[in-house]
Amino acid sequence: MMRIHFIAIGGSAMHNLAIALHRKGNHVSGSDDAIYDPSRSRLDKDGLLPAKMGWDTSRIDTSIDAIILGMHAKEDNPELLAAKALSIPIYSYPEYIYEATKEKTRVVIGGSHGKTSITAMILHVLHYWDKSVDYMVGAQLEGFDVMTHLTEENEFVVLEGDEYLSSPIDRRPKFHLYKPNIALISGIAWDHINVFPTQEDYAEQFRIFIKTITAGGILIYNQEDELLDDLVTNSENPIRKIPYTTSPNTVIGGQTQLETEEGPVPLQIFGNHNMNNLSGAMLVCQHMGIEPMSFYEAIASFAGASKRLELFVDTPAKRIYRDFAHAPSKVLATTKAVREQFPKDLFLVCLELHTFSSLDARFVKNYEGCLDESDYAAVFIDEEARRIKGKEGLDETLLRDSFAHKELAVFYDKSSLETWLHNQPASLLLMMSSGHFGGLDLEGLAN
Repeated sequence: MMRIHFIAIGGSAMHNLAIALHRKGNHVSGSDDAIYDPSRSRLDKDGLLPAKMGWDTSRIDTSIDAIILGMHAKEDNPELLAAKALSIPIYSYPEYIYEATKEKTRVVIGGSHGKTSITAMILHVLHYWDKSVDYMVGAQLEGFDVMTHLTEENEFVVLEGDEYLSSPIDRRPKFHLYKPNIALISGIAWDHINVFPTQEDYAEQFRIFIKTITAGGILIYNQEDELLDDLVTNSENPIRKIPYTTSPNTVIGGQTQLETEEGPVPLQIFGNHNMNNLSGAMLVCQHMGIEPMSFYEAIASFAGASKRLELFVDTPAKRIYRDFAHAPSKVLATTKAVREQFPKDLFLVCLELHTFSSLDARFVKNYEGCLDESDYAAVFIDEEARRIKGKEGLDETLLRDSFAHKELAVFYDKSSLETWLHNQPASLLLMMSSGHFGGLDLEGLAN
């Protein structure tokens, strides 16, 4: 057992890893300058919530075996500098997870979008059949307490492979560090413009990821993505390459059914993007010992990951979905999925521009046509969040021209957006954001 200190313990993956290591019997401590729910409540429940917020070098001494450094910290963090001065080993969380799982069969799910949903599908199916594996995933899943689980005995570990940077002092994308035996890539759509300023820079990270797959390993990939298909075709890594495409499906009376060789399978999820995700998840499960018919039985009860096309409010008068979508390709796919599922409903879409990329005047033009499936549309920017990110303001004219939606409303404060939403006649709402709409009460909207 080790003594491990987390700098920036409040992050989504960081706090889950901290809890997992604590439950294995390690002595875990941590620090952060601010921690919000659900991280705060979960850390408090396990006795890991720092007694006070802020950085304190007195927490760092030679009794610490390892420092795990979160992306939220800065390069000049005083605790980090103190750890360096004492020559304490410092890891990013992907580095640490690799070290803890390098004797296992590593299954890594990557891609610009869909990776959380695919990882969630795989874990749901494995859980359904009582197949125990280690895992790390970025969203909360039904039936799971903590979203990082590490053991000594499990053969497989399933990892969500994020392409963002590992830590303030390690500028490698996280998924470059896992060295998968089995990998999946769901697609490539330019994102993280603040780190990868061109589409070529961004695509290069996936080319490198393919090279990191262990020799003789397996790459399962979405053949419908032309850029990805080209990267895989031209890769010289001696691995097995297995393509997949969208699973055949039909929508009957608002119910999506998967078409299989044994007949239709009713699903709780919907949308062609989810049917594409499902195809990839099934292939991964096959290589983990789950046959197709067993996969179909299990996936029928899969309701989706938190904030991934999640039915948040369902009343006779109003249905509200929320989704983590923020990149243009995901916004378009999610909006189309909801329209196809409910073609006759009066449909309103609200998108918060929250990421560095979406708040960039050069990038926002990529959203043209993304909201066209909706009857009404709104774009929201939380001005406080924008200022914290150091981004310039986006004026209403630029946004209207970029989205090119005939019924687009633009809002910069929560109260104005809330008033507008209350006065709209739409019975079907889709709220898309990687943020929180400035704290908007979605349940209150339905009431």
